Amino acid sequence: MTSQPLDLTLDQLLTTTRSVRKRLDLEKPVPREVIMECLELALQAPTGSNAQGWQFVFVDDPEKKKAIAEVYRTAATPYLDAPKPTYGDSRDERTPLVVDSAKYLNDHLHEVPAMFIPCLEGRPDGAPAGMSAGFWGSILPAAWSFMLALRSRGLGSAWTTLHLIGDGEKQVAEILGIPFDQYSQGGLFPIAYTKGTDFKPAKRLPAEQLSHWNSW
Repeated sequence: MTSQPLDLTLDQLLTTTRSVRKRLDLEKPVPREVIMECLELALQAPTGSNAQGWQFVFVDDPEKKKAIAEVYRTAATPYLDAPKPTYGDSRDERTPLVVDSAKYLNDHLHEVPAMFIPCLEGRPDGAPAGMSAGFWGSILPAAWSFMLALRSRGLGSAWTTLHLIGDGEKQVAEILGIPFDQYSQGGLFPIAYTKGTDFKPAKRLPAEQLSHWNSW
């Protein structure tokens, strides 16, 4: 099965791919063939020394999704209920909406058609900054490429990492049989078709406010 890509320009794809939560279609099945098609595209992402030490775990078993969602909620619920920082700019206007959206996903995570967990061989715990950056730089581009591929085909996801807090990563490794001592998990991504495909660019701080030339 080959999915039909949306009619998006490259700029539209890059500016409208973001975390989707409330607009995930929890009822519509996602064929495995479509997921694998997106993964094939993601595998073109860069990886340090071309090592390609990655493995990708997909979960569509209802009981395992439920178990993983419970691990996620252990960290997500207190985090989402805690007071959020203020910035004194336009970001403060979006905070209540973002929190509300994240709480929705927290409540419904077990209902998503599939989950995606990118893994990379090794554990960077306590590694120097350069090694840690190189490590995560060998898996996170592929995860982002996967999100772009999903978006291009009318699907959505959300980049979450809360299950990695505390013992959560190890618990999920045990649920899925991931060799915890050999592979690090880079996140937890729900996969679903989206309710509509008319996403817009998000409000961001202006580039001029965030850029530095030749010195800070």
